[in-house]
Amino acid sequence: MEKTSWGKGTQMITIDTIQQAATIIKGRVIRTPLVHSPTFSRMFGGEIYLKLENLQKTGAFKIRGATHKLLKHLKKIGSGGVVAASAGNHAQGVALAAKQAGIASTIVMPEWASISKQEATRGYGGKVVIAGQSVAESLSKAQELAGKGKTFVHPFDDADIIAGQGSIALEILEDLKHADIILVPIGGGGLISGIAVAAKTIRPDIKVIGVQAAVCPSAFESCRQGKVTKVESEALSIADGITVKQTGELTFKIIRKYVDEVVLVEEQHIAAAILMLLERKKVLAEGAGAVTLAALLSRTIVIPSGKKAVLLISGGNLDSPLLGRIIGKGLVTHGRIMRLRVHLSDTPGSLSRLLDQVAYLKANVLHIYHDRNVKDIPINISCVEIELETRSSAHIDHICGELQKAGYEMELK
Repeated sequence: MEKTSWGKGTQMITIDTIQQAATIIKGRVIRTPLVHSPTFSRMFGGEIYLKLENLQKTGAFKIRGATHKLLKHLKKIGSGGVVAASAGNHAQGVALAAKQAGIASTIVMPEWASISKQEATRGYGGKVVIAGQSVAESLSKAQELAGKGKTFVHPFDDADIIAGQGSIALEILEDLKHADIILVPIGGGGLISGIAVAAKTIRPDIKVIGVQAAVCPSAFESCRQGKVTKVESEALSIADGITVKQTGELTFKIIRKYVDEVVLVEEQHIAAAILMLLERKKVLAEGAGAVTLAALLSRTIVIPSGKKAVLLISGGNLDSPLLGRIIGKGLVTHGRIMRLRVHLSDTPGSLSRLLDQVAYLKANVLHIYHDRNVKDIPINISCVEIELETRSSAHIDHICGELQKAGYEMELK
């Protein structure tokens, strides 16, 4: 059977096509809020706003492009329905858009796709097929299935998908007419392409900056080399939604024309940005959604005083176990948790006196393990491991100094 696919679309992507896409999807997707952050404005300079696409249906922006694509071509879709490939957000977007349109959907996901995103995709009505070690390999499998009567929906390199994502820029500039800078996560390039075309057409002097995870710098390298460049990612990124080894041909043409700059951020800054959004703004962002704040945290991007900058928080689909690890490691890294091992005389009252000292130093005991049977320590000595909640690295230094002054033999873990 002949493969059914819309390919990359044949139309030009203009402000008119983006506005038409916005009209088609109106009422079917959420018009997400744009919120000002006084806290981030004080921390990073300028006036910082957050566009909260993590509050979108399916928890990410992808529903916009998928809904536009399916509704625009509804009459062309056969009984086999649609097929897509994604690590998670495009999967969920296509699955829900298809369900709302009454179409069957099959979604190919790479083997490392998070369990929560797999289950969410099934929950939205998609049939999940696990295949491939990368998004590119999953795309190949999806295109193979398209040869069996299903219509292929590309996650980013498609004019209709790009136009749907561009509706975000229309909302931003309706809410903040004089925005100076928009920071956008970038993987395959569909999101930033639509936003850049719309934003630059409405306000030619606005800056559009792409932010990508350093472990998979495909867009960055393509811009640096002046051609679409495939990269091999150094490792899995917590920003899995933008871990794409090669940008699209169509998206790269748009990026070269409309995007001012693409920058890279490291994993530790992405993790810190997730934690900061959660603690300071009560916003849950996935790794790909937090890279824009990571660019400010790492000082990769500095917002000039008085300028209005919009950080696109593109999604919030973060695995709960991963969130737990990010929070735990973040607390340790920033001096909010300390772990120490203390050798105590195994006599009545020794542990009580240690805990009294800890309380006096204003630390809170989270966990404690008391072990009398430790190899290579005297029989009259016990080993106590304590995890404490602390205020800062300076607080940890103070606690260590005071315990040492008190005569305790200890080591940090």
